[in-house]
Amino acid sequence: MTIPGPRYTYEEYRLMPDDVRCEIIEGELLMTPAPNARHQLILSNLLFALMAHVKSGNLGKVLPAPTDVVLAQDQVVQPDILFITRERQQIIDLLGAVHGAPDLAVEILSPATTGRDKVMKRKLYGRHGVREYWIVDPATGTVEVLVPDASDLETWRMFQLGQELMSPLLPGLVIPLSEVFAE
Repeated sequence: MTIPGPRYTYEEYRLMPDDVRCEIIEGELLMTPAPNARHQLILSNLLFALMAHVKSGNLGKVLPAPTDVVLAQDQVVQPDILFITRERQQIIDLLGAVHGAPDLAVEILSPATTGRDKVMKRKLYGRHGVREYWIVDPATGTVEVLVPDASDLETWRMFQLGQELMSPLLPGLVIPLSEVFAE
């Protein structure tokens, strides 16, 4: 749901109550309902596997939603999961938000966010330098891995149930999709 009205900035966004889920894309305040239980199970499964890999190699930090990512003053998003390499951890304000593009952004589709995640955020993440973007689709049991191509993000590989998720950004990462989508 888009709330019509003035263009919002990060400073105005910070005044919102903590229990309101919203993002700012192109200056518009976009409200998002809480995700369903299946979404959260998938998030937990993927988060656990990703964190184990990152921690074992001391590769950086993995953060779950809701974590504000300030790409610009009028671009504030909350990826379901984000990863920042050890070399770039200075963009994490431990008492605030992440200021800059994460190296990896993960979005798990839900009926309320599919268009936003597949179109708006894809363009936004590409424009701001996200190095890898995963679109997780619970309805199809797929994970699309996108990487930069000029100023956009293009599909590197599409993984389906029965396959293992891999990442060009995280060599050695292997996550069976049967574990990601396990209920």
